[in-house]
Amino acid sequence: MENKDFERKDINGWGIDANPLDVPSYPMKNRNENDNKGMVWERPSQQAAHVEILTSNERPTITAVFGTPNPPSGLSGKIRRYAFKFSESSYGHWLPLLLADRVNMVEGLVDDIKRGHFPNIFSELGGKSELKHNPKGFAKKVIVGLAITAAIVMICKRNNKGEEDEY
Repeated sequence: MENKDFERKDINGWGIDANPLDVPSYPMKNRNENDNKGMVWERPSQQAAHVEILTSNERPTITAVFGTPNPPSGLSGKIRRYAFKFSESSYGHWLPLLLADRVNMVEGLVDDIKRGHFPNIFSELGGKSELKHNPKGFAKKVIVGLAITAAIVMICKRNNKGEEDEY
């Protein structure tokens, strides 16, 4: 991937912290030119992209260095691509990313089961600790889960009876 030159001054808010003597985290400190010598650095060379990298629509290029542990794939990848169409300051960006994380977790469980590894969901979600340290909360979660499951089963049975009557 190549480094593209662009006019940073044309990007709203870009370089707001460019002056190393103007650091708002300590406004009461008397500053001099030697305080922030370490903040001046050269841009690293562009990292090569071997997988799809989702980029902010507020940046003209990707950052020089980036992580690629989980390239977008499946339904969660489609949700992530949709989220990156929106500004990072909007709910349209962050809420779909939260949903994509949950969907990705389910996709991971399905992949594990396909490979023959059945995860111990109770332990992985901290069931033993919850039972030991918060038994009332654990009981409430179990009761709510059973009630929701029972409601879904009843709805499915009603739908099946209605289909049987039609034939």
